[in-house]
Amino acid sequence: MELLLLTFSSIIFFFFLLHALDLYRARRLPPGPAGLPIIGNLLDVGPKPHESLAKLSKKHGPLMTIRMGSITSVVASTPDAAREILQRNDESCSGCSVPDAAASLEHHNATMVWLSANGEWRTIRKALNMYLTHQHKLDTLSALRENVVNGMLDFLRDSGKQMTNVDIGKLAFAVALNMMSNTCVSQNVTSYYSDDLEWFKTAVKTILRVDGKLNLADIFPVLRPLDPQNIRRQAKAAYDWLDKVTDVFINERLKHREMKLPRFGDMLDSLLDFSADNETEFNLVQIRTLLVELFIAGTETSSNTTEWAMTELFVNPDMFSKVRKEVSTIIGKDGKFQEAKILNLPYLQAVIKETTRLHLAVPFLIPHKTENSVKLDKYIVPKNTQILVNAWAIARDPKYWDDPLSFKPERFLESEKDFKGQHFEFLPFGSGRRMCPGIPLAHRVVSLMVASLVYHYDWKLPYDKEDMDMNDTFGLTLLS
Repeated sequence: MELLLLTFSSIIFFFFLLHALDLYRARRLPPGPAGLPIIGNLLDVGPKPHESLAKLSKKHGPLMTIRMGSITSVVASTPDAAREILQRNDESCSGCSVPDAAASLEHHNATMVWLSANGEWRTIRKALNMYLTHQHKLDTLSALRENVVNGMLDFLRDSGKQMTNVDIGKLAFAVALNMMSNTCVSQNVTSYYSDDLEWFKTAVKTILRVDGKLNLADIFPVLRPLDPQNIRRQAKAAYDWLDKVTDVFINERLKHREMKLPRFGDMLDSLLDFSADNETEFNLVQIRTLLVELFIAGTETSSNTTEWAMTELFVNPDMFSKVRKEVSTIIGKDGKFQEAKILNLPYLQAVIKETTRLHLAVPFLIPHKTENSVKLDKYIVPKNTQILVNAWAIARDPKYWDDPLSFKPERFLESEKDFKGQHFEFLPFGSGRRMCPGIPLAHRVVSLMVASLVYHYDWKLPYDKEDMDMNDTFGLTLLS
């Protein structure tokens, strides 16, 4: 009994010590809502923190401090505040806060997403740029993506003959997945009829949902061994499944190379070559982890954006017609169009930009962390403070966007704004050294899918458009 009382007293003392430390830090940190002892602002956040924190920022300012248990976060909610973090203090704010769910990945300390911007991180980014996102590499692989889309069109043709409904989200996920798998391992990993597709989709959605979920094990580290919300176990099961799939590809390729068979010339071949030249910095652990990351990041975001774009075009038939008419101008005699030409269609690109603004895939940019004590505006933010950039709030701020809650592609027709991280009122992929490296590929994938879906087929909703659910579910990405 005495031991139990001592343990309980130690826990209470620990939390009050944290609270006292927070009070000291509050003298230097940006203002924020007053919180309760121990739990801080946990009750202020709710199930959709991007929305609740956007509302709180209107009262407490563009840089705001939020406390939840042991976590102190500084939230940026305006373009100027985002620029202060992602441009003026990019290096100091380039650390990363790893959620407990992500720690269930066997080699989470080798992941590009959760690594701090150190030497290992730079090596992985270098490999990714050389073998996936470089302009020349993207152009070389354009025929591959077009072939995957042709397979999608064959499936749609069969579905039309049989008069069966098509789930756009599921279809877009399968296309994005096969584009990524062909790029990486020279094969489709699923068909549009396969049960494997559901396994992939479930694994990816589980990881994105739980990695972004408010986790008591993160807020109160003392609870981590208990995993009170079963989040770590769910994440581990999903990560383990993707690990096994990736291991099969790698092991088969290693045997293929041992037998001196012809090269595939895909990304996996390139990564293995790169590893041979940089074995101490880049080995099979980094290769497997990177492939898992690509299957996650390269499918859900692109498929979500495609699904939202098509949804908006369904409820705005005049816009649908404009896209179709524009796409028809680049159709060749064989009835096909080239990816490069699609990227230069102004109205289609305006639709995609407006989709990424109104239906932002990642509401908070991947959580940053201060690498040292840093001055943000007139405030001093201590080392190891979590930094959140509420890109969702910025993209809907009426100070920077006219009628921000309406879908208006025309706003981008006469605008130079793009998603390359230089326009801080529009940050769907982030900015600075930690911005998403897959922007060029995602842009091509989404453009090709939307153009193909709009041009080749007439669509009819199975219900009235007024009955469509336009809500989202918060996670690491906003899931439709």
